[in-house]
Amino acid sequence: MAVEQTAAPRRRLGVEAGHAHYKWWALSCTSLGMLLATINSGTLIIALPDLARELHTSILSLVWVILSYMISSTVLVLFAGRLSDLFGRKQAYVGGFVLFGLASLGAGFSPDGTVLILWRILQGIGGAFLFANSAAVVTDAFPREQLGLAMGTNTMVAAVGLVIGPVLGGALVSISWHWVFWFNVPVALIGSLWAGSILRELARPDRIRGFDMPGVTVFVAGLTGLVYGLSRGGLDGWSDTMTIAGLAVGVVLLPIFVVIERHHRAPMLDLSIFENRLFAAATAAAFINGLSRFALMFLFVFYFQGVKGDDPIKAGIELAPMAVGMLIASPLAGIWADRRGSRTLAALGMVVGGLALAGMTTLGVNTPYVWSAVWLFVVGVGSGMFNSPNTAAMMGTVPTFRRGIAAGARTMLQNTGAVVSIAFVLAIVTSAVPKDTLFAIFSGVATGLSDKALDPFVSNMHTALWVLAATSMAGAVVSLMRPKET
Repeated sequence: MAVEQTAAPRRRLGVEAGHAHYKWWALSCTSLGMLLATINSGTLIIALPDLARELHTSILSLVWVILSYMISSTVLVLFAGRLSDLFGRKQAYVGGFVLFGLASLGAGFSPDGTVLILWRILQGIGGAFLFANSAAVVTDAFPREQLGLAMGTNTMVAAVGLVIGPVLGGALVSISWHWVFWFNVPVALIGSLWAGSILRELARPDRIRGFDMPGVTVFVAGLTGLVYGLSRGGLDGWSDTMTIAGLAVGVVLLPIFVVIERHHRAPMLDLSIFENRLFAAATAAAFINGLSRFALMFLFVFYFQGVKGDDPIKAGIELAPMAVGMLIASPLAGIWADRRGSRTLAALGMVVGGLALAGMTTLGVNTPYVWSAVWLFVVGVGSGMFNSPNTAAMMGTVPTFRRGIAAGARTMLQNTGAVVSIAFVLAIVTSAVPKDTLFAIFSGVATGLSDKALDPFVSNMHTALWVLAATSMAGAVVSLMRPKET
């Protein structure tokens, strides 16, 4: 008699959700997402002067290649977090990789700045799904006492991406600016296949259904108006009609957004999560951190390539000390926070960063590079001390089924600070500088300019750095306002 044979179950890659090692497999997925996002940021920012020359863009359009991505990822990160709370984090995370890769492919074929900005918006939507779910996936997988180590690992991987990105960007630009975008495609493909195979769904769906389209719409319009007004003000003057209109839209609509969120049945930004004092203060500190740090790499790309006249590869290498500082400090800070709490450490990180930003005001046209390296390294150490402990503290205090929206709120507010930071710094550094000089600096061809011609830009850069330093010190005070973790 024939013995009936049953097919052995097909073994899946990775381990099941209940396995003790599942958390490390999940961390590998989120680390890959962080690596993609930070490498993309670094490669693109080092390529900005080449984009200005090759696509014949205006300075404002050039800046919006950065801002359009950040605004779309910032605004939609809460919507993406909401979708993941309703339908699952795994699908949303994998979808983020796929969309990011497709948009990167299209961006490389852009014939002009306007088309590139449109592709960057789509890239930002993909990024929103990655950002919204990364912290939530890690928090679901790790026990609370190891969250600092996990977040520190993610931040360390981000720092590796920040080291690789500018140097890789310089090498890719030497081939063609198109490869700055096309390089993302195979990385996104690998990320989507890996996450689809490894991740398991751990969170139960949120019981409250529905979406907040009025909130999304008003926030998009309000933030875009505010950033447009700020970015245009330094170039065209604060009395310019479009500058005033953009600022007015932001000032009017952003408070309306808060009112909508208070009364909507399923708000995009659930304000009730801010009733938790630890979460509220840590989120406010994350916003200030974005405000005080993000414009720094943007500023130094033009300092190295425009003012100092360095080529893209050399400028990418010169930016590396900031990421190296993060790489060293992040895992150590995460381990410290797991054992002794994060409040004092996060505040100290903001102080260290603020002092380094103040030190950068000593840099001039002919200052030796070693001083730039020292201050960039110290800023990186301060960022590493702040980021992973602060993120672990705020995510560890949120119920499991609300972590998608909580991660989205954290990312949205930190990225909002980053967007405003770039627009505000741009307004400062371009103020009262002749447009011919600005174009030479922003396109990386300022080597023929005299020190006297460059002095107004350098002076404005110092003013911007003082503002960022003061902002960082304010962030330290806010960090100390939250209660200690129990």
